[in-house]
Amino acid sequence: MSLPAEGEPRLLRSLRAAAAAAAHAASLGLPAGVAALARPGSSLFSWHPLLMALAFSLLLTQALLVFSPEASPLRSLSRKAKVRAHWALQVLALLCALLGLALVAYHKELQGKGHFHTWHGRAGLLAVLYASGQSLGGLLLLYPKLARGWPPGKLRLYHATAGLVGYLLGCASLVLGMCSLWFTAAVSGAAWYLAVLCPLLSSLVVMNQVSNAYLYRKRSQH
Repeated sequence: MSLPAEGEPRLLRSLRAAAAAAAHAASLGLPAGVAALARPGSSLFSWHPLLMALAFSLLLTQALLVFSPEASPLRSLSRKAKVRAHWALQVLALLCALLGLALVAYHKELQGKGHFHTWHGRAGLLAVLYASGQSLGGLLLLYPKLARGWPPGKLRLYHATAGLVGYLLGCASLVLGMCSLWFTAAVSGAAWYLAVLCPLLSSLVVMNQVSNAYLYRKRSQH
């Protein structure tokens, strides 16, 4: 999934490894903080922020970092095993996102409030729909016969770049959620900036990973 690190400065490799490790910590830290804040089970709405944080911060980030040459916990396993882990995490992320979306929609119905009137709501809806479509598109790689002659290399490139767009959209939805009245009423100052840093850091690490694995490699072949 990535270019060999041969010839790359050791310091750069160390920085990438440190950044990837920080992304692992951030992907877990944000849902943990949201769980402490939302107290899931205290209300119907309380499940929404936790499920979305689990989907787009923890599960989706880990689904992508599975292929990280610097920080994948499955580095020693075969590519086939990594793909299976990617799929399992992706499916769990999508289920959490769909459930989180359904619960907040039902909560708003009970409160008599409108739907998707904020940038956070619109971005969240788009992120969930995009993730659903991206998962369906991934079936072409899981079952190549469905691709009808498309080269596997091109399919992997399109899936990875489209997946990056969807991941960034999910992270944007998380950041917009941190600008909501519910979140800012409880979190402010340095804690708020630290929370925002979590999806931003993960986004940078994933962008670097995809660029090195696909986009840079594609340019170097010409």
